[in-house]
Amino acid sequence: MSQLTQTDGHSRDDEEDVLPAELSGVSVIGPSDFPDSSQANRRHPRYKKRPWQIPTDYDTRLLAVCGEYVVTTGYLTKAWSLRTGEILLNMVHNENVKVTSLVFKPPSNPDDEGKRLWVGTNIGEIHEIDIPSQSLVKTKSNAHTRREVIRMFRHGSELWTLDDGGELNVWKPDHKGMPSLDSQYRNFRVHLSLQRERGQSFSIVCGKHLWITTGKDIRVYDPGARADTEFQVLRNALSQPGTGDVTSGSMISSKPELVYFGHSDGKVSIYNHNDYSCAGVVNVSMYRISSLTGVGEYLWAGYTTGMAYVYDTSVTPWRVKKDWQAHDKQICSIVPDPSALWKMDRLHVITLGTDNMLRIWDGLLEEDWLDSRMQAHDPEYCSFREISVAVLTWNAGASKPNHLQHTKSDNNFFKEYMGSGDPPDILVFGFQELVDLEDKKTTAKAFFKSKKKDKDSGEQEHMSHQYRAWRDHLTRCLEDHMPNDQPYSLLHTASLVGLFTCVFVKSSERSRVRHIHTAEIKRGMGGLHGNKGALVMRMVLDDSSICLVNCHLAAGQTQTLHRNNDVAAILEAEALPAYPLSSTSIAQHSDVFTSGGDGSMILDHEICILNGDLNYRIDTMGRDTVVKHVQQGNLPRLLERDQLLLSRKKNPGFRLRAFQESPITFAPTYKYNLHSDEYDTSEKRRAPAWCDRILYRGLGKVKMEEYRRWEVKVSDHRPVSGRLRLRVKTVDAGKRELVWQLCQEEFEVVRKRVARAVQLQYFTNVLGLSPAEAKAALPST
Repeated sequence: MSQLTQTDGHSRDDEEDVLPAELSGVSVIGPSDFPDSSQANRRHPRYKKRPWQIPTDYDTRLLAVCGEYVVTTGYLTKAWSLRTGEILLNMVHNENVKVTSLVFKPPSNPDDEGKRLWVGTNIGEIHEIDIPSQSLVKTKSNAHTRREVIRMFRHGSELWTLDDGGELNVWKPDHKGMPSLDSQYRNFRVHLSLQRERGQSFSIVCGKHLWITTGKDIRVYDPGARADTEFQVLRNALSQPGTGDVTSGSMISSKPELVYFGHSDGKVSIYNHNDYSCAGVVNVSMYRISSLTGVGEYLWAGYTTGMAYVYDTSVTPWRVKKDWQAHDKQICSIVPDPSALWKMDRLHVITLGTDNMLRIWDGLLEEDWLDSRMQAHDPEYCSFREISVAVLTWNAGASKPNHLQHTKSDNNFFKEYMGSGDPPDILVFGFQELVDLEDKKTTAKAFFKSKKKDKDSGEQEHMSHQYRAWRDHLTRCLEDHMPNDQPYSLLHTASLVGLFTCVFVKSSERSRVRHIHTAEIKRGMGGLHGNKGALVMRMVLDDSSICLVNCHLAAGQTQTLHRNNDVAAILEAEALPAYPLSSTSIAQHSDVFTSGGDGSMILDHEICILNGDLNYRIDTMGRDTVVKHVQQGNLPRLLERDQLLLSRKKNPGFRLRAFQESPITFAPTYKYNLHSDEYDTSEKRRAPAWCDRILYRGLGKVKMEEYRRWEVKVSDHRPVSGRLRLRVKTVDAGKRELVWQLCQEEFEVVRKRVARAVQLQYFTNVLGLSPAEAKAALPST
């Protein structure tokens, strides 16, 4: 038996490259071009000090940030301090006048950065506003004659303003070295059809050029051109077939030669702005990307769902570093502020949602970085050992233990199962349908408990008796079929309208198990009832968290979306209590949990094992065709159309993508005629399918050594079992403190490196310096 890999100072990002194939969770599906989200962190990247959010208290879609100031605008223009959350400006505009664009004005004195704004309106006006004095300094009423000013850009000591007719004004600096509304400006015309497609436009400054999109087309212009003939850089528009309209775009300081564009169909196209070649198109989501921005070394994306994602684009496929619910509604802007690096000694990112909330995030993701480094250094402060776990999942079809006595083979099932390998440290039994869910009388009484308890008590007693009978039967089987010198203790049982979980642990391991918590998640009838759903159990073994999930998902050939939604609801539910931390301990949640969690969600746990009747079927094949392929042993042909594997391959938001499954080498486990080896020949003639599955999660911590089915005929499902090897740890608190101090020192090096790259990009793209001038302007380190 090969040992689970123990890291030796490699970062977790390197670990995937060094793990042997048998630990990499090889599945029967091929690699996907969707980003790898299996190790995404879900913690909100908040700063430790408030403010974390600012309510705008009005409907706004426009946002600008500079240093300690954040500004939103529309029919009102408001400004707040990012140090305190205090409102600094609240300016009401004239009736029927709406601000449609804004930009911070370059100052003559760098200390005044962020104090003055230009705002453009829907009637072609431009106002200059001073934030500290809350005053309107100047208005130019005919800046864009009767046109809506849709975009404003700062480049060096110039400001560029664009209207919906395609007029671009380049405002030059005056005698004081900064643009003013009295300055001269040059006028160019860009190729826009914004009167027809105003909602499908985006523009971005890349170096000295302005890239403007309309629909799917991207055009490049040079606002510094000396003549109109030199203004349009490219004769033809850039466009990629098979992509939706461009909605957003950005650059990343670590890859200054690339420009990333988000699309309405969830794709990202990448261009090299030196030669305008397309470097690739990446599928990142099934949802519209509403905002895209580069922050340090990563690409941040905001979605119509209110979710924010952080992508590492330096690997293939891209890796999701973070995803979290940033807003209750659509994210309409994500704006990082490089100037905050020298104004406030941090790189903050502000998001604005259609819920009219401003939220403030740590663009350096300090907590996540430290967690990741601590995990990479864990051999220096942790000791490790391996334990074995045997998992059995079975939709027993309302069977009772005595039903197994009807045939010799069924009666020997548990004896054969328990004797099939070395005695495991933990035995997990997950049953589904231990009561007859098709018995309408039984399920109705389970759903709608009568106020007259005496009417209901008989049925409830029957259900409880079913569970007790199985618990007692399993206990007897362990006593009869497992070695006497290694007794087992019953660790946990739970039931939910047919679902039943029973967990045993070797008595020698019982003292190492603590903090057992359980939860039930109902998904039947819109989440109200437990005929479908999950039983969840969490335990901490040594200092490693383990979560066991027993599921029964929505049935039906056509209900893939319903099943996927069930999975999402189960995995995203905050169903468990947060893990308790001692006030005197230096221990952190990250010592026990992963993904930035505190143990309240399933994916917070280092090791997750999910089993059950997941009910995924085989698509686009009739019953007889499936049976023929099974008889011919042509399982790969069927697995190509397995709904679970297809969802993993085609749906980047599918929550089971975070789990691994060993290759399936056994025939479909559903649906059989009772007491028969023949697939369903009833009137419904249901096609065979791999409904019964065992999946697991825990990079470098879990290995499945066996995945198989068993031949028991009292149910229309065959049982499925898995033998897993887990790597658990014990933390040495004293050594941990030393490693923590080391990681903090390492982060300071990273902070300086990222800050330097971000400042370089700011100096070139915003302040208009050449790369050589930008490097010379940076302080030496």
